[in-house]
Amino acid sequence: QVQLVESGGGLVQTGGSLRLSCAASGSNFRLNTMGWYRQAPGKQRELVASITGAGTTNYADSVKGRFTISRDSANTVRLQMNSLKPEDTAVYYCNLKGGWLIQAGDYWGQGTQVTVSS
Repeated sequence: QVQLVESGGGLVQTGGSLRLSCAASGSNFRLNTMGWYRQAPGKQRELVASITGAGTTNYADSVKGRFTISRDSANTVRLQMNSLKPEDTAVYYCNLKGGWLIQAGDYWGQGTQVTVSS
């Protein structure tokens, strides 16, 4: 059973930094893409950043140059968020793209709140 557990959210002032972590369990995910999505109140969930098993990264335009996604191991992904803005306030969800050793589909963590005060 695939499980994703996020940590690291919180309250920070504009211009501050936070680091999110996601630990996946249930298999070896070295071939799977992992990433972070966020959802603000009244808005759709959107991709923030993703990283493939080969280390290729993809970022939303709104976070390029401020956020960095990395993969410590096959099953751990982190999101370093710098120069945070109030518009970054959202619930952040860890995502795992299925396939390879696990069933295809999207897997999600429970979400962690990030609040940036102005």
